[in-house]
Amino acid sequence: MTGLIIAIDGPAASGKSTTAKLVADRLAYTYIDSGAMYRAAALRALRLGIAEGDHEALARSTEGASIELPKRGDGPVLLDGSDVSAEIRTELVTALASVVSTVPGVRRALVRQQRSIGHATDCVMEGRDIGTVVFPDADLKIFLVADLAERARRRLRQMKEQGLLGEDGEDENERLLREFAEDIQARDERDSTREDSPLTKAPDAIELDTTGLSIEQQVEAVVRLAIERGAADRGNEKAVRE
Repeated sequence: MTGLIIAIDGPAASGKSTTAKLVADRLAYTYIDSGAMYRAAALRALRLGIAEGDHEALARSTEGASIELPKRGDGPVLLDGSDVSAEIRTELVTALASVVSTVPGVRRALVRQQRSIGHATDCVMEGRDIGTVVFPDADLKIFLVADLAERARRRLRQMKEQGLLGEDGEDENERLLREFAEDIQARDERDSTREDSPLTKAPDAIELDTTGLSIEQQVEAVVRLAIERGAADRGNEKAVRE
């Protein structure tokens, strides 16, 4: 069967992680969660008490980190041998990861790890510079977008599903949606204007607007494009056999 490197890029809350994970599962590919890697690097910096502005120390910390991702399914993310799957999803780590990801030395260290994984297996990888920097020769490049209001709603829903927020009243939800929209907009600005590996659509990437799509529709659209590029739809093959 033919294997591919599939790169999925896009701004925050555009649906990258969920889509990439489910596409990888459908095709029986390895899912490389670049966001988890930056979050793990941020968590390590927090644990070591490294200041945000100390770029040299942040780079050294990342180079010395042992970050292990699950090859299939929903296994744990390991940082220096310990399971940090829940800890890297906290708001504190999320905010620091956005800052840490702008540090050139951190990015270089993680890109080396990402390429090593990607060139060793069929994979789906998501992030903000996968199709432009990490795998510019990827077989299929997807750029996901969604309008700001929809992305804020997704962030609110995600945090409630994870138990990080309670079921508040309508006024509180509206306030949170405004805050999330402002935060996402600020993150878009940081990601797209940073000097090293900014968020940008690769010239040969296929743009997919997910605003009005369900997760199932997003996954189906990407899988269909992958099959057109030569990937075997192993999920459907398995269903037929069973």
